[in-house]
Amino acid sequence: MTSMRVAKRPRLMTLTEWSVLDEDVEGELVDGVLEEEEMPTWLHEIVAAWLVMALGGWARKRRAFVASSELKIAVGPRRGRKPDVSVFVDDMPALGDALVRAKPYLVIEVLSPRLRDQRRDRVEKLKDYRACGARHYWIVDPQLRTIELYAFASRTSRPSAETVSEGRARPRGFPGLSLDLDDLWRTIDEAAAPRRRSRR
Repeated sequence: MTSMRVAKRPRLMTLTEWSVLDEDVEGELVDGVLEEEEMPTWLHEIVAAWLVMALGGWARKRRAFVASSELKIAVGPRRGRKPDVSVFVDDMPALGDALVRAKPYLVIEVLSPRLRDQRRDRVEKLKDYRACGARHYWIVDPQLRTIELYAFASRTSRPSAETVSEGRARPRGFPGLSLDLDDLWRTIDEAAAPRRRSRR
């Protein structure tokens, strides 16, 4: 007699349940199911930290705020994402929000080398961030050394797109902001350079 294994269906979760998970439970919510996140590398974290610092001065002058990667943003009825960097300008979350329903002005994802993660950032998350009312979405590819700048006129319109790779980028919709991309790539090179361990 042949026994048949029945595939265990994942437990569906609400956005509220997702928002109050313990910190050590990682993942984003996709159609009610907890989905594995990409594992951040040293390169990934260097790029994300550089972006937070580069956007910080611009944000302070405009009473805007920059958040890092553990912020949980509702992007649909049963979908939640945790962008690597997000910026809020007009629609602000409350300080106690574990789940943010405010519309981010900008969300940023830093690509990992895995093709599965790249597809998720380029296709699925682009749709999710547009649907939640974000105005801008940037995808940083540290391997190709490019930044793709997407702007959403509405939740349904096709986004405008521009790719920059060197010099000073001045993204549309961010008056006064100048991103020194050469400095970003130089920062990566400096972090990759071998260093002697100090002897104690």
